[in-house]
Amino acid sequence: MTGILKALPEGLQTEALIQIMVSEAIKTSEIEGEYFSRQDVISSIRNNLGLNANPEKVRDKKAQGAGRLMVVARREYSSPLSNEQLFGWHRILLGEGKTLKIGAWRTHDEPMQIVSGAMGKEKIHFEAPPSTQVPQQMKQFIRWFNDTAPGGKSEIKKAPVRSAIAHLYFESIHPFEDGNGRIGRAIAEKALSQTIGRPVMLSISQAIEAKKKLYYSELKTAQRSNEITAWVRYFVATILEAQTEAKRQIEFTLNKTRFFDRFRSNLNDRQVKGLKRMLEEGANRFEGGMTASKYASITGASKATATRDLQELAEIGALMIQGGGRSTHYFVNLKI
Repeated sequence: MTGILKALPEGLQTEALIQIMVSEAIKTSEIEGEYFSRQDVISSIRNNLGLNANPEKVRDKKAQGAGRLMVVARREYSSPLSNEQLFGWHRILLGEGKTLKIGAWRTHDEPMQIVSGAMGKEKIHFEAPPSTQVPQQMKQFIRWFNDTAPGGKSEIKKAPVRSAIAHLYFESIHPFEDGNGRIGRAIAEKALSQTIGRPVMLSISQAIEAKKKLYYSELKTAQRSNEITAWVRYFVATILEAQTEAKRQIEFTLNKTRFFDRFRSNLNDRQVKGLKRMLEEGANRFEGGMTASKYASITGASKATATRDLQELAEIGALMIQGGGRSTHYFVNLKI
């Protein structure tokens, strides 16, 4: 993975990094049932990387926090874990809470439970330690995390194994009122990055979200026993899937650049805008393909102009056509 990335020009390396960070920010939130505008997350990440001379406006404050956390956690990968670091991540992620306790361990008396099912028929999957035990348990967790880091007195040399245990350990304590899953996955990536000696180029959350039911099932089983071999195997397999997807994303970024290099001289401004919108969805492409009505909405063109632009793109080989008449859909042709 590192070899592939280093072979790219610096600009493409940055673009590939942004796309993977965007995937992580979006998917780690989708696992928890929150859905953000991709453009808001991209803008937040670009702003926090210092790539925009004039910071782009981010409408959704939660998307802004999710994007910022990706950048901050990446920058802090090599530093020891601490209360202050975790509290800082929590404040970035959740902002200023009016009802939630932000930037501090939970203190409520009610049990912290993972529950599903209708009211009156709830099923308790897991109950975390009481809030009174959280400070001591987090002290022990942080000591374990730092002791198992490179050079620590209990160093775990296999990065995926350490990452798997760190995530399970943190999620089992569930120290915050909200945001535990997202911060727990950031900790898993921090563990990977520390052990391999550089920030990882993958999105664990994208691989988890693709098989979300399996994730919760494996987590539930592991939290009910001290035997966690099955959990480690599951999590290592998930990391490998994430690595494969990251490689695909990097290849997509390279193919996208080659695509524009080939066709740019034949494109008008509307066509450039439409194609960029289709390709900004990443390697999974523009859902449902482009239609004349979508193109008109994106570019501000009339329906007749949209149809003509799309037909021209198909004629030069930039787009592939599926269907016909009112059911005509266009897809970017990157196999060139």
